[in-house]
Amino acid sequence: MFSSISKLSPQEAEQQIQRETVKVIDVRSREEVRQGKIPQAVNIPLDELAERMKDLDTNGQYVMVCRSGHRSAKTAKHLQKNGYDVKNMTGGMMKWQGI
Repeated sequence: MFSSISKLSPQEAEQQIQRETVKVIDVRSREEVRQGKIPQAVNIPLDELAERMKDLDTNGQYVMVCRSGHRSAKTAKHLQKNGYDVKNMTGGMMKWQGI
């Protein structure tokens, strides 16, 4: 049984991003990302995750981001089940005011 997904507020995520303790994965579509993203984020659209998951380091720590936090939460659960250390940014880009 897996534990629930850890959550970070946008402010907590920003602090960890600035300290470079996490990598940010943005699971929104490319079109959504064109409207703005966290500068350090890597865009892996949700529909590409299964094929691109192998490119992620299982020793890394990740923060998952989407528009509102729902898609990224589902993605975080999937990655956690596959051995990744992930957190979900609550509120998604709708709440992001950072960097």
